[in-house]
Amino acid sequence: QVQLVESGGGRVQPGGSLRLSCAASGIFFSIYKMGWYRQAPGQQRELVALETNGGRTNYADSVMGRFTISREYAKNTVFLQMHSLKPEDTAVYYCNVESRGGLRYWGQGTQVTVSS
Repeated sequence: QVQLVESGGGRVQPGGSLRLSCAASGIFFSIYKMGWYRQAPGQQRELVALETNGGRTNYADSVMGRFTISREYAKNTVFLQMHSLKPEDTAVYYCNVESRGGLRYWGQGTQVTVSS
């Protein structure tokens, strides 16, 4: 059974930092990419950042230069370092893993709240 367990969410003041972690277990396929998505109330889930095998990364324009994604391949773990957080970054953040063939799994989500 594939499980993605996220941690690191919480409440932070504007300008603050958080680091999200996601560990995948029960993986029975070759992971092609791991990433983070987020969903704010009343909005669609959107890509935040992803990293494919080989280290190619893709970021949403809104987080470019503030967020950094990284992977620990041997442990099927992905991280999201977030700096200079803004109130508009408030959302539930979801971890995602995907194979080349389109298998896709999601974590349960972790809440990030940016508020003074």
